[in-house]
Amino acid sequence: MKDADSLKKIVRDKYAGIALASRDKSCCCSNKKELDYSVMSLDYTQKEGYVADADLKLGCGIPTDHAGIKPGDHLLDLGSGAGNDVFVARSIVGETGAITGLDFTDEMIAKARSNNEKMGFRNVEFVKGDIEQIPLPDNSYDVVISNCVLNLVPDKKKAFSEIKRVLKPGGHFCVSDIVLKGGLPGDMRDAAELYAGCVSGALQKEEYMEIVRNAGFNQVEVKNEMVNDVPDEYLRESVSQETIDDYRASGAGIFSITVVGTK
Repeated sequence: MKDADSLKKIVRDKYAGIALASRDKSCCCSNKKELDYSVMSLDYTQKEGYVADADLKLGCGIPTDHAGIKPGDHLLDLGSGAGNDVFVARSIVGETGAITGLDFTDEMIAKARSNNEKMGFRNVEFVKGDIEQIPLPDNSYDVVISNCVLNLVPDKKKAFSEIKRVLKPGGHFCVSDIVLKGGLPGDMRDAAELYAGCVSGALQKEEYMEIVRNAGFNQVEVKNEMVNDVPDEYLRESVSQETIDDYRASGAGIFSITVVGTK
């Protein structure tokens, strides 16, 4: 198993490559198969505030739909990428609110800042930082959101602890993430990770939810859940159809969930 620093370097390098590519080529190549990072993304194009250049199709939900964002809120987006969720959230908080996007990839920060310069928003900023050690003050934000990022963070307990720290008393979070249900045979999990890189750090759903509850949040709730399984024709490259059929029948799978909680 790779250590945390090695995992972070892998994630940073992958997403740096995505940021440098055009938005129509939001995938990277491995020596086995092309990784498609957009397979779990949802359609943002009709959302108010949508900025096409900021949409690299890297999410697995639309957390702004469930985050209870209000005009005037101060909001933090963790793993903000090129700014897709930031700009949608900005359309809700308006001129009286403020948005901070945090990412640990220089190339993503540069792309997001370039997008914001084109938009001319003065209440939007993008800062570099690690989700496990958020470089922002305590009790600063009304809302924290994240989209298909925390599953890539090695220490999820620390990540949720940091979310709680930066939230104001009574503030809340809304994150969309990838989780697993049931066991995935080793070869099948390897195939899934090659198909969609965001599967690589996913936990079992109950383990994930336990981490959130143990962080001390109240009113923890799953607002949305969708199956995001790998197509059979892809899995057959690694495992037999009988194994795939048994897996499907067991109720196991790869899911995206959107979770909320209050400090």
